[in-house]
Amino acid sequence: MAKIIGGKQLQPYLQGMADRLSKAKTVDVGFLEGATYPDGTSVPTVAALNEFGTSKAPPRPFFRTMIAAKQGEWGPASGHLLKANNYDAAKTLDQAGAAVAGQLRQSILTFDGAPLAPATVKAKGFATPLIDTGHMSNSVDHRVNSGDE
Repeated sequence: MAKIIGGKQLQPYLQGMADRLSKAKTVDVGFLEGATYPDGTSVPTVAALNEFGTSKAPPRPFFRTMIAAKQGEWGPASGHLLKANNYDAAKTLDQAGAAVAGQLRQSILTFDGAPLAPATVKAKGFATPLIDTGHMSNSVDHRVNSGDE
């Protein structure tokens, strides 16, 4: 914790804090633009089809489930990180984004919702929804944005 004595030190301290806070504005977490399977299929598209379902497959809401379960943790954790990082917004958002990305990966790996169709289980050789090659869960990423984009 910084100790401030005298009014002359307050303004530069507050300005330095404001400068550190303005380094970053937002963090994106999920399946970022450009993520593809080896055959060129869009990972965000496959994730959305799994999340919301199709005419042939039921929704498997791994993303919404994770948000509902974890969102209450993000504000307090980010506040603690911000203070621990001396109000460096870019560093804080990077750490928070990495943590949320980890929660999303875990949600994919442990999803226990609509079961696979018997034909799908036979084709895959196992009954775990959302996991085939692991490419989707390995594609979860995060990116800090400065607001200049």
